Amino acid sequence: MEKIRNHRDLKVYQLSFEAGMQIFNITKKFPKEEQYSLTDQIRRSSRSVSGNIAEGWRKRKYPKSFISKLTDSEGEAAETQVWLEYAWNCHYINEVIFNELFDKYEHIMAMLINMYTKPDKWKI
Repeated sequence: MEKIRNHRDLKVYQLSFEAGMQIFNITKKFPKEEQYSLTDQIRRSSRSVSGNIAEGWRKRKYPKSFISKLTDSEGEAAETQVWLEYAWNCHYINEVIFNELFDKYEHIMAMLINMYTKPDKWKI
């Protein structure tokens, strides 16, 4: 296992950042009338996943704060899945993209759960 120097070295951060960028790129094609609703919501929640991971990483010496930020991140990932469902049902994305991103967020949430159920493993 490679040494983790900062949050960017975490696989879960890398995956969540990648997913957030994918969502940013696909939402460029969403209808203009969705700009201040679905587009804004899904971009915000997807970016918040990696943002909360970074914040949690810096707070890992305080287990309760670390767990809180990671559970916030998990919640944002679940919210992103809801917005993906809306995007698919509104026919803004196809089933392949929906499944790929939905599954990616399932994996991200599993990784987060693994981290916050074993906070001592990450403590400084």
